[in-house]
Amino acid sequence: MPKMKTHRGAAKRFKITKKGKVKRAKAYKSHILTKKSPKRKRNLRKAAIMPKAEERRVKLLLPYA
Repeated sequence: MPKMKTHRGAAKRFKITKKGKVKRAKAYKSHILTKKSPKRKRNLRKAAIMPKAEERRVKLLLPYA
């Protein structure tokens, strides 16, 4: 049986932690940053954990992660 292919778009956006959770970047940090407060922009830098409901779909796209 051939190897499964990793979804390259998902591979660039998500990482799997050691405990198997899916780590992602937060949205709204790319442009129109002047009207956002420094506190809000600082909090957008931190990584977030994917909700349990979405986790399974991402893991199907990353078979070897």
